[in-house]
Amino acid sequence: MTKAEVITQIAEQTGIDKADVQETVEAFFSVVKNSMAEGNNIYVRGFGSFVNKKRAKKVARNISKNTAIEIPEHFVPAFKPSKVFIEKIKGTVKA
Repeated sequence: MTKAEVITQIAEQTGIDKADVQETVEAFFSVVKNSMAEGNNIYVRGFGSFVNKKRAKKVARNISKNTAIEIPEHFVPAFKPSKVFIEKIKGTVKA
């Protein structure tokens, strides 16, 4: 499902104009990205958590040049679904 399909479905279910729904969805994504860039986690009860996960410093290999590369510690965004969300998905039939 694409973002446009999500916007259409929300507009149909709520009766709100598509342009308003699109603006709201874009604002939500903007808040999530900006908050996580500042180092804050976001917790949505009954849905899940958007968290920053720390990756430790490591040494990797560039096999084409046969050299070692040091990758510094860094953060990556991650999503952890809530127990309610997981249970709902477990009960569905896979496509």
